[in-house]
Amino acid sequence: MIRLAIVVEGETEEAFVNNVLASHLRAREVEPYPILLGGNVTVDRLAAEMSKLYWSFDHVTSLVDFYGFKGKGDLPRDDLEQRISATIDRGMSRSWEQSRAFPYVQQYEFEGLLFSDVVAFETVLNVPEGPVGALQSIRSRFPTPEDINDSPNTAPSKRIEDIIPGYRKVAFGSLVAGEIGLDVIRSECPRFNAWVTRLESLA
Repeated sequence: MIRLAIVVEGETEEAFVNNVLASHLRAREVEPYPILLGGNVTVDRLAAEMSKLYWSFDHVTSLVDFYGFKGKGDLPRDDLEQRISATIDRGMSRSWEQSRAFPYVQQYEFEGLLFSDVVAFETVLNVPEGPVGALQSIRSRFPTPEDINDSPNTAPSKRIEDIIPGYRKVAFGSLVAGEIGLDVIRSECPRFNAWVTRLESLA
Protein backbone atom coordinates (compact mmCIF):
# COMPACT_ATOMS: atom_id res chain seq x y z
CA MET A 1 0.00 0.00 0.00
CA ILE A 2 1.37 3.40 -1.04
CA ARG A 3 1.41 5.89 1.85
CA LEU A 4 0.29 9.32 0.64
CA ALA A 5 0.40 12.46 2.75
CA ILE A 6 -2.10 15.14 1.70
CA VAL A 7 -1.48 18.52 3.32
CA VAL A 8 -4.98 20.00 3.67
CA GLU A 9 -5.94 23.59 4.36
CA GLY A 10 -8.61 22.99 7.00
CA GLU A 11 -11.07 20.63 8.60
CA THR A 12 -13.40 20.67 5.58
CA GLU A 13 -10.72 19.28 3.29
CA GLU A 14 -9.58 16.86 6.01
CA ALA A 15 -13.12 15.43 6.26
CA PHE A 16 -13.37 15.22 2.48
CA VAL A 17 -10.19 13.16 2.26
CA ASN A 18 -11.28 10.86 5.09
CA ASN A 19 -14.93 10.45 4.11
CA VAL A 20 -14.94 10.64 0.30
CA LEU A 21 -11.50 10.26 -1.24
CA ALA A 22 -9.91 7.66 1.05
CA SER A 23 -12.06 4.64 0.18
CA HIS A 24 -11.63 5.32 -3.53
CA LEU A 25 -7.84 5.45 -3.24
CA ARG A 26 -7.57 2.48 -0.89
CA ALA A 27 -9.23 0.34 -3.54
CA ARG A 28 -6.29 1.31 -5.74
CA GLU A 29 -3.63 0.50 -3.12
CA VAL A 30 -3.09 4.13 -2.04
CA GLU A 31 -3.62 5.04 1.63
CA PRO A 32 -4.12 8.80 2.10
CA TYR A 33 -3.21 10.58 5.34
CA PRO A 34 -4.60 14.13 5.58
CA ILE A 35 -2.21 16.47 7.40
CA LEU A 36 -3.92 19.59 8.69
CA LEU A 37 -2.11 22.84 7.91
CA GLY A 38 -4.71 24.97 9.65
CA GLY A 39 -5.27 27.95 7.37
CA ASN A 40 -2.97 30.91 6.71
CA VAL A 41 -1.60 29.06 3.68
CA THR A 42 1.54 30.54 2.13
CA VAL A 43 4.13 29.15 -0.27
CA ASP A 44 6.73 28.91 2.48
CA ARG A 45 4.44 27.20 5.02
CA LEU A 46 3.11 24.68 2.54
CA ALA A 47 6.52 23.93 1.05
CA ALA A 48 8.07 23.48 4.51
CA GLU A 49 5.35 21.03 5.57
CA MET A 50 5.58 19.03 2.36
CA SER A 51 9.38 18.93 2.62
CA LYS A 52 9.17 17.55 6.16
CA LEU A 53 6.59 14.91 5.26
CA TYR A 54 8.54 13.78 2.19
CA TRP A 55 10.93 11.71 4.28
CA SER A 56 8.13 9.80 6.06
CA PHE A 57 5.74 9.02 3.17
CA ASP A 58 5.97 7.50 -0.29
CA HIS A 59 4.37 10.58 -1.86
CA VAL A 60 3.24 14.02 -0.69
CA THR A 61 0.65 16.32 -2.22
CA SER A 62 -1.69 19.07 -1.04
CA LEU A 63 -5.34 20.13 -1.16
CA VAL A 64 -5.52 23.87 -0.52
CA ASP A 65 -7.64 26.65 -1.99
CA PHE A 66 -6.42 29.20 -4.51
CA TYR A 67 -8.90 31.63 -2.98
CA GLY A 68 -7.40 32.90 0.24
CA PHE A 69 -3.88 31.69 -0.54
CA LYS A 70 -1.69 34.31 1.11
CA GLY A 71 0.86 36.24 -0.93
CA LYS A 72 0.00 34.74 -4.31
CA GLY A 73 -0.37 38.16 -5.93
CA ASP A 74 -1.38 37.87 -9.57
CA LEU A 75 0.11 34.42 -10.07
CA PRO A 76 -2.19 32.00 -11.88
CA ARG A 77 -2.78 28.65 -10.24
CA ASP A 78 -0.28 26.68 -12.34
CA ASP A 79 2.50 29.20 -11.69
CA LEU A 80 1.70 29.12 -7.98
CA GLU A 81 2.09 25.33 -7.93
CA GLN A 82 5.42 25.69 -9.73
CA ARG A 83 6.60 28.21 -7.15
CA ILE A 84 5.66 25.82 -4.33
CA SER A 85 7.61 23.03 -6.04
CA ALA A 86 10.64 25.27 -6.48
CA THR A 87 10.50 26.27 -2.82
CA ILE A 88 10.35 22.62 -1.77
CA ASP A 89 13.42 21.97 -3.92
CA ARG A 90 15.38 24.81 -2.33
CA GLY A 91 14.49 23.59 1.14
CA MET A 92 15.70 20.02 0.68
CA SER A 93 18.97 19.27 2.46
CA ARG A 94 19.91 16.36 0.20
CA SER A 95 18.97 14.87 -3.16
CA TRP A 96 15.33 13.90 -3.57
CA GLU A 97 12.90 12.59 -6.17
CA GLN A 98 10.79 15.52 -7.30
CA SER A 99 7.97 13.38 -8.70
CA ARG A 100 7.17 12.20 -5.16
CA ALA A 101 6.10 15.67 -3.95
CA PHE A 102 3.58 17.54 -6.08
CA PRO A 103 1.43 20.42 -4.78
CA TYR A 104 -2.19 20.75 -5.82
CA VAL A 105 -4.09 24.02 -5.44
CA GLN A 106 -7.87 23.84 -5.96
CA GLN A 107 -9.22 26.56 -8.21
CA TYR A 108 -10.88 28.44 -6.76
CA GLU A 109 -11.83 26.69 -3.55
CA PHE A 110 -13.18 23.40 -2.25
CA GLU A 111 -16.80 24.64 -2.26
CA GLY A 112 -16.61 25.03 -6.02
CA LEU A 113 -16.68 21.23 -6.26
CA LEU A 114 -20.08 21.22 -4.54
CA PHE A 115 -21.61 22.99 -7.54
CA SER A 116 -21.13 19.74 -9.49
CA ASP A 117 -24.66 18.75 -8.46
CA VAL A 118 -26.45 21.31 -6.32
CA VAL A 119 -29.44 19.01 -5.73
CA ALA A 120 -27.25 17.39 -3.05
CA PHE A 121 -27.81 20.47 -0.88
CA GLU A 122 -31.54 19.70 -0.85
CA THR A 123 -30.87 16.12 0.25
CA VAL A 124 -28.25 16.84 2.91
CA LEU A 125 -29.53 20.13 4.34
CA ASN A 126 -33.24 19.66 3.56
CA VAL A 127 -33.42 23.06 1.88
CA PRO A 128 -36.38 23.97 -0.38
CA GLU A 129 -36.28 24.14 -4.15
CA GLY A 130 -35.81 27.91 -4.24
CA PRO A 131 -32.24 27.99 -2.88
CA VAL A 132 -31.31 24.95 -4.96
CA GLY A 133 -32.58 26.74 -8.05
CA ALA A 134 -30.52 29.80 -7.14
CA LEU A 135 -27.40 27.64 -6.81
CA GLN A 136 -28.15 25.98 -10.16
CA SER A 137 -28.52 29.39 -11.76
CA ILE A 138 -25.01 30.29 -10.58
CA ARG A 139 -23.62 26.99 -11.85
CA SER A 140 -25.15 27.49 -15.28
CA ARG A 141 -23.25 30.75 -15.78
CA PHE A 142 -19.82 29.08 -15.67
CA PRO A 143 -18.17 26.47 -17.92
CA THR A 144 -17.29 24.28 -14.92
CA PRO A 145 -17.76 24.52 -11.14
CA GLU A 146 -14.05 25.29 -10.87
CA ASP A 147 -14.55 28.50 -12.85
CA ILE A 148 -16.83 30.08 -10.25
CA ASN A 149 -14.75 33.12 -9.43
CA ASP A 150 -12.86 34.10 -6.31
CA SER A 151 -13.43 37.37 -4.55
CA PRO A 152 -14.55 38.27 -1.04
CA ASN A 153 -18.18 38.38 -2.21
CA THR A 154 -18.41 35.89 -5.08
CA ALA A 155 -16.21 32.94 -4.11
CA PRO A 156 -18.15 29.64 -4.12
CA SER A 157 -18.41 29.42 -0.33
CA LYS A 158 -19.68 33.01 -0.08
CA ARG A 159 -22.36 32.31 -2.67
CA ILE A 160 -23.53 29.20 -0.82
CA GLU A 161 -23.62 30.99 2.54
CA ASP A 162 -25.63 33.88 1.05
CA ILE A 163 -28.24 31.52 -0.38
CA ILE A 164 -28.27 28.96 2.46
CA PRO A 165 -27.52 30.88 5.69
CA GLY A 166 -27.41 27.66 7.71
CA TYR A 167 -24.59 26.21 5.64
CA ARG A 168 -21.43 25.51 7.64
CA LYS A 169 -18.52 24.29 5.54
CA VAL A 170 -16.88 22.09 8.20
CA ALA A 171 -20.15 20.44 9.16
CA PHE A 172 -21.67 19.99 5.71
CA GLY A 173 -18.93 20.25 3.06
CA SER A 174 -17.86 16.61 2.99
CA LEU A 175 -21.46 15.42 3.45
CA VAL A 176 -22.61 17.30 0.37
CA ALA A 177 -19.56 16.06 -1.58
CA GLY A 178 -20.31 12.50 -0.52
CA GLU A 179 -23.92 12.84 -1.62
CA ILE A 180 -22.79 14.13 -5.02
CA GLY A 181 -20.26 11.33 -5.39
CA LEU A 182 -16.66 11.40 -6.53
CA ASP A 183 -17.48 10.27 -10.08
CA VAL A 184 -19.86 13.20 -10.68
CA ILE A 185 -17.41 15.72 -9.19
CA ARG A 186 -14.63 14.39 -11.42
CA SER A 187 -16.81 14.56 -14.52
CA GLU A 188 -17.66 18.21 -13.81
CA CYS A 189 -14.27 19.45 -12.55
CA PRO A 190 -11.39 18.73 -14.94
CA ARG A 191 -8.57 20.16 -12.80
CA PHE A 192 -9.66 18.17 -9.78
CA ASN A 193 -10.10 15.07 -11.94
CA ALA A 194 -6.52 15.37 -13.24
CA TRP A 195 -5.24 15.46 -9.66
CA VAL A 196 -7.24 12.40 -8.60
CA THR A 197 -6.06 10.57 -11.72
CA ARG A 198 -2.49 11.24 -10.67
CA LEU A 199 -3.21 9.97 -7.16
CA GLU A 200 -4.68 6.78 -8.64
CA SER A 201 -1.52 6.22 -10.67
CA LEU A 202 0.81 6.26 -7.65
CA ALA A 203 0.41 2.54 -7.01
